[in-house]
Amino acid sequence: MNDTVNYEFKKDGDVAIFKLLEKSFDASIAGLVKGELTILLSAGDINKMVFDLSEIEYCDSSGLSAILLSFRILQTNNGSIRLATPQKSVRTLIEIYQLDRVLPIKETVQEAVDELKKI
Repeated sequence: MNDTVNYEFKKDGDVAIFKLLEKSFDASIAGLVKGELTILLSAGDINKMVFDLSEIEYCDSSGLSAILLSFRILQTNNGSIRLATPQKSVRTLIEIYQLDRVLPIKETVQEAVDELKKI
């Protein structure tokens, strides 16, 4: 099991962008991602986030669980999240679990950022 996870975290105005730089988002790193997201989002100054999924080729329920944790943390602060640029297999998994009903999917990171800035 890994003890590190590769990601980029930046802000565009009041919108945070979290980009996971891993090909596989599964149980081997989901716990680490949850830890990082909890630290980043619990600081209190973030209530809008884009989760950039463009690098992820494989995701399982553990990965989805980490994304849902972000959603729940943001929701407690009246925040919002958007998923951006998922590859086809990841998008299909999100849709099978019907998470796209609560986690809007955008084709580009910029589209997601622009939508969140209007909120």
